[in-house]
Amino acid sequence: MRRISRITVAGAATASLALALSACGGTSTEASSKAQGDKGLAIAYDVGGKGDQSFNDAAFAGLEKAKKEFGYQTDDVEPTEGETDADKEQRLVSLAKQGYNPVIGVGYAYAAAVKGAAEKFPDTTFGIVDDSTVEAKNVADLVFSEEQASYLAGVAAAKSTKTNTVGFVGGVDIPLIHKFQAGFEQGVKDTNPKVKVLSQYLTQTAEEGGFSSPDKGKSAAEGQIEKKADVVYAAAGLSGQGVIEAAAANKVWAIGVDSDQYKQEALAKYKDAILTSAMKDVAKAVYNLAKSVEDGKPETGIVRGDLKTGEVGLSNSNPKFADNAELQEAIKTAEEKIVSGEIKVKTS
Repeated sequence: MRRISRITVAGAATASLALALSACGGTSTEASSKAQGDKGLAIAYDVGGKGDQSFNDAAFAGLEKAKKEFGYQTDDVEPTEGETDADKEQRLVSLAKQGYNPVIGVGYAYAAAVKGAAEKFPDTTFGIVDDSTVEAKNVADLVFSEEQASYLAGVAAAKSTKTNTVGFVGGVDIPLIHKFQAGFEQGVKDTNPKVKVLSQYLTQTAEEGGFSSPDKGKSAAEGQIEKKADVVYAAAGLSGQGVIEAAAANKVWAIGVDSDQYKQEALAKYKDAILTSAMKDVAKAVYNLAKSVEDGKPETGIVRGDLKTGEVGLSNSNPKFADNAELQEAIKTAEEKIVSGEIKVKTS
C-alpha cells in the first residue's frame, strides 16, 4: 500500500527527501505532509465544474471509488471564471505541495498547467484528461477514442430518425470536439446515406461558455428541431443539458455524452427523451491512475481508452433503446467492425 511505503521511505531518508523537494521548489512543510502518507488522489475540474452531469462528474466518480477503496484523503477543486494557465498551475502546485499524489487536471485546458507543475514536482504523478501533448516521465495523458463511441451514436441516430434529419451540437469548435462530430457524421452516413446531419458549434472558445451554458445548448437544439431534426447529439459538457431539455420539450430524441445521462438525477425529468449516451469512462481512467500510484507502478505516457478496452461505448439504460433488437444488432455489427479494423473511424 502507498501509505506504508511512504512512511518507510520517509523514515529512512527524511533529510534527503527534504533536500530533493527543496531543489524542485518544495518546502520542509511539503516534505512533512508527504511523509504523513495519508493523502491520495486530487482532481482539478474543467469548465462547468462538478455537477455538469457529464465529464467532470465522471472524474469525481473515479475519485470517490479510489477514496473508498484505498481509504485515503482526497480533494477536488473547482475552476474559477476567467482563470489563466498560471492560475491552473498554481492550483495543481498547491495540491502537490499538500502531498496529494496523483494530481489530475480534468480537461485539455490543463495542458500548460500540468506541464509546469510536473516539472516542479518530479516525484508526484500528474494526469491530464483529454490531452496527449504533455510529455514527461511523471505525467499520464488520459485520452479516449471518442470518435468510436460517436460513430455508434450516429448508427443509433440513423436507425431512429423518422424525418431523415438529425443534429449534432458541439460545445466549442476545437479538435477534441471535431472527433465527436466526425465519428457521429460517419456513423450516420454509413448507416443511411439519405439522412441529413445538421452540425453546429456553440462558441469558438471555452471562455465564451460553450461547455457551461445550457441556454446556448437549448437554443441550438431548438433551431435544429425546427429544421426537422428528431435526434440531436450533444458533445457540449454542461451545455448539453439544454439540448436534452429542448429534445424533451419537443418530443424528439437526445443522445447524451461522456456519462450515462439517462441515470443522472439532475436530468431525471427528461430521461425518457434520452435515447442513449456516447460514453467514455473518465471515472475508470481516473481510478486506474490512482491505483497505479497506490500499487507503486504509476502510469505514464499516453493511456488510451477505446472500444477494444471497453472504455468507450453506448449506454443501454433506456429500455426503448436496449430492447430494440434491430437497433442493437446494427450497433453490435458496427462495434465489431471498428474493433477489427474493418471500419476506420475519422477523427476530423
